[in-house]
Amino acid sequence: MGKHDRMKMPFKHLISFEKLLTKYDEHLKGDDPFLAATAERILAVEKGFPELRNGFSDFSLLEKNKDLIDRILQDTFTEALSSNEIKVATLPYQGVIIKSSKRFQSIIHEAGDGYEPEIRNVGDDMDYIMSCVVVLNYYYGYKLDFSRPYFYDIPDANGVMRHYRILYNADFIDVIPTDKAKEVTQEDVDELLANPTDIKLWKEKIPPESFISKGFVIANLFDVTMEQAISNIKSKLISKDTLQPVKFMNDLQETFKSFFRLPNIKVGFASFDAKKDQFEEVAGIGFDSFLLRGRHAIDCKVALCEESYHKLIDFNSYFTITDMDRMVGQSGEMQPYKGLQDQGVQSAIFAPIAYEGKLLGILEIVSQKKGVLNGVNAQKLDDVMPFIVSAVVRTKNEENNRIDAIIQNECTSVHSSVYWRFQEEAKRFMQDEIEGRSPSFKEIVFKDVYPLFGQIDIKDSSQARNLAIQRDLMIQLSEIDSVLNIALKKWNLPIYEELIFRVNNHLDSIKEMLYTNSEQAIFDFVQDEISPVFEHLKKADKEIENHILAYESKIDMGTGSYYDHRKNYDESVTLVNKTLSSVIDKRQESAQNMFPHYYERYKTDGVEHNMYIGSSISESKEYNPLYLNNLRLWQLQVMCEMENAHYSLKPKLPVPLDAASLILVYNTSLSIRFRMDEKQFDVDGTYNARYEVIKKRIDKSYIKGTEQRLTQKGVLSIVYSQKKDELEYLRYIKFLKSKGYFTNQIEIVELEGLQGVSGLKAIRAQILYKREQEPEKTYTYQDLMDALKE
Repeated sequence: MGKHDRMKMPFKHLISFEKLLTKYDEHLKGDDPFLAATAERILAVEKGFPELRNGFSDFSLLEKNKDLIDRILQDTFTEALSSNEIKVATLPYQGVIIKSSKRFQSIIHEAGDGYEPEIRNVGDDMDYIMSCVVVLNYYYGYKLDFSRPYFYDIPDANGVMRHYRILYNADFIDVIPTDKAKEVTQEDVDELLANPTDIKLWKEKIPPESFISKGFVIANLFDVTMEQAISNIKSKLISKDTLQPVKFMNDLQETFKSFFRLPNIKVGFASFDAKKDQFEEVAGIGFDSFLLRGRHAIDCKVALCEESYHKLIDFNSYFTITDMDRMVGQSGEMQPYKGLQDQGVQSAIFAPIAYEGKLLGILEIVSQKKGVLNGVNAQKLDDVMPFIVSAVVRTKNEENNRIDAIIQNECTSVHSSVYWRFQEEAKRFMQDEIEGRSPSFKEIVFKDVYPLFGQIDIKDSSQARNLAIQRDLMIQLSEIDSVLNIALKKWNLPIYEELIFRVNNHLDSIKEMLYTNSEQAIFDFVQDEISPVFEHLKKADKEIENHILAYESKIDMGTGSYYDHRKNYDESVTLVNKTLSSVIDKRQESAQNMFPHYYERYKTDGVEHNMYIGSSISESKEYNPLYLNNLRLWQLQVMCEMENAHYSLKPKLPVPLDAASLILVYNTSLSIRFRMDEKQFDVDGTYNARYEVIKKRIDKSYIKGTEQRLTQKGVLSIVYSQKKDELEYLRYIKFLKSKGYFTNQIEIVELEGLQGVSGLKAIRAQILYKREQEPEKTYTYQDLMDALKE
């Protein structure tokens, strides 16, 4: 103990029994003969030892005069209560032991050899300031509230942490100034209270050892382990440390050990899904579940016996197991608790966590010792279950919020740049509802915004898809033809010959070209004509059944057809879309920091994106046309990065698909409106619809006077109508060419007129590519294709 030896305090401590002995002086002169006799016996002890009244700071005299001091304090430490009371005669905020009860001595002994308890959550600076507050109150007469609880945290013989609250009795101590004491005015006190942690200021006003504390205090300790454990459980459950699962779990385990006063217990938790009647793990909190045993989910009727199922699920009451070996032995064939036994669990408490009559989950408390967890100590959980329920409800709500956020982000996103406007409208909606008006969520419009559109489209995607379908259908029809020929040889029925004829007609019809209705016609033919025959043949002959089963094993359950080449195509498109989307989505994070703008991205046969920027989009930041120019330059860069990402991916695709890129420049501001029925933004007004028309048709346009399509692989096409847009983008391309994005091959072309749109032109800039193996080198498209073949 004696931790304050490191730093001088406002008090210089003198151990003295003067105030206690003065009480006995009064008893000696009193009318009560019993008290007078006791006083005479105790006062006889002090004779010849004036330091017992005058005081001493040599703590070694405590041991030297131990017998004398014990006799002086014999009434204060009654022998009859010494084994029960936790009491210490000491100095304020010091670890000096003048005398202690047998119970206190036993507690310190159980804590281990050399254990010295220290008051929780105090330090030299705070102790000094609190001592100053004592001086201000008891000497200077200021009425400051300095009451605060003090605690000892002391482990018991089993290593379980016990908590003791300290209450001081200061009847036997005086505060005496020395020559170092200063006058302290109300202004000084106000300054000190305004700077409660400025230790230099407190030392200046009340210097070290400027007072003497003469006497001793009685510290009474009370075991508040249960109350402290409940408080700690509550604190842990509402703490933000739940975001640090390992720390949270370890702390909570220790708290439950103190709560049950058992050193070897563990705590787990399993969430409950009422719809599926199963227990599930809780992600992100760090709780293991002994019922789940590392699995994500388990059926409740598999995890529990019939009795525990009714108690926990139906009646929401505790279920305890005091002897796991006996329980497993009585469980019969099912043995739901064998998994617990295998984990070393010998006794357990399962506590249902229910809110408003609905079960949310199961708290699991387990021990490797039999009998230590039982129906009696399970009732202690009644004191903490409200906090656990509250924490689980909060966790469930947070989980639901995360789910909603994921759904919104993945499915019906309201982009972060315009979320503020939706919040405003939602607040107005709620206010109307509160004030009794009929609330309606008004359509949200952003005026005078500039659009940016870009797409990377899979080149000849329709042709590639049709080729994949054609190949799958030909394989499927050939397999059917083989089976029918085997059947014809066996039974020589004309119907089989007729079916073979029709199969071959279908084969002939798609060998050269797949027509629009061919896939559906063949699908209907197989379903209506072939499948019933195959079902008959499977029952008629074992050999043919094996052939038919081999055929059916290649049929995709989702499409009801062969799905081999189409699967490769679909997987390739999915990989391309995922890769390209991740590039622009990630780059969007930095673009939003430049200036908030609305952004949406779609996956088709490729990826296309819309962006709108303008003063109405931003909640607070002032708009300048410079931000539009910046976003246009950013878009060019990102399109080139997406092109590079695609051609790095191309060699890994099941079907090596090409892509072509396009940007549409639109120089007129427009308005966008959120369509409540469609849950998306769209351009607003008839005039602005022209922009949407151009977007939908531009990638199908041709170079004027030629049969050449605008979009080509290896080239970024930039469509515009104004000369100033041409000059702006040529400037950007020149800059990006110096950065290794484009070659010198740049051309300006006119486009054939689209329906209702004419006068469009385009810049076509050849893109430079970089290989992952050689990032310092750049390639044209043809160079890259040649390099990829190496």
